[in-house]
Amino acid sequence: MRVSLAVLNPNIAGGEVQKKIAVLVRERQSEALRMSLGLILVDDLVDVYVLDRKLQAAGETALHLETLKEMDVQVRTNCRENEGMEYLPADAIALSLPRYDHILAY
Repeated sequence: MRVSLAVLNPNIAGGEVQKKIAVLVRERQSEALRMSLGLILVDDLVDVYVLDRKLQAAGETALHLETLKEMDVQVRTNCRENEGMEYLPADAIALSLPRYDHILAY
């Protein structure tokens, strides 16, 4: 039997259900991190997954990453070269994705 919990967020007008969103980062790294920042503004739960490559953390991308970490957004990766991120193997990431309401790939 599958059990689903909905989190009511009092910060959202009418106490709407908080959405869980996964952002998958590959090619368009700066855009993906910028969009992740925008998504947290509506008080949804956002987790970021940097997949298959090292994050090019310079300029805007570095600023976006720093801001996400300051906002306590979970940033995970399957690439050991990414420092300062939680490492998860690709199969563990794949198993976690069904728990999200939305998955955005960049």
